[in-house]
Amino acid sequence: MRTSYRILYEGATGEITEKKSRFIANFRPVRSEAEALAFIEEMRKKYWDARHNCYAWIIGKKGEEKRCSDDGEPSQTAGKPMLDILEGEQIVNVCVVVTRYFGGTLLGTGGLVRAYSGAVKEGLKACKLLTVEPAKKIAVYTDYNGIGKIQYLLAQQEITTLDSQYTDKVELTILVPDEKIGKLNAEIREATSGKAEFLELEEVYYGILEKEVLLFSE
Repeated sequence: MRTSYRILYEGATGEITEKKSRFIANFRPVRSEAEALAFIEEMRKKYWDARHNCYAWIIGKKGEEKRCSDDGEPSQTAGKPMLDILEGEQIVNVCVVVTRYFGGTLLGTGGLVRAYSGAVKEGLKACKLLTVEPAKKIAVYTDYNGIGKIQYLLAQQEITTLDSQYTDKVELTILVPDEKIGKLNAEIREATSGKAEFLELEEVYYGILEKEVLLFSE
């Protein structure tokens, strides 16, 4: 069964300071280990003079791939706390690199955990996150007598119309969340006395960002 998931749609940067140490968190959407590694290398080159560039990533609809690194910090004080924040927010297809410029004062293990976690939280505030839902593209064919009834049903269920063509009949391409397909099909057939055709075309995922519908392939 396909389920919804949450992704990093647009990355950002956040920064905090702890006892004069700077912690800079950079986020980027990634869909593969290669993309994550390339981003980490890019951050290492950008912040070449920093003492540490710690990272964490989660990839896959169900978070199948996960990795983190303390990059020289004491074990479990950087990468794992960063990964814990991402998991707690249930975000996938995300990579974060936290760069530390040492300020001269040791923070201790607890202080490091709080600082790296805090930098990730700060960066997330500026990121754009998106919940992605399973849906199908559906073609609906109807005559002109049925179009008004169908449009009324679509509006009632807040169904997005992706395309419409008006010739000797009407063809609508609509985006229907998985859980609404059966009910909508039955209602359209009832409203048009079985005259409308309801054809499932393609499985997709979709998200809504600032009222814009975004489509994602499998």
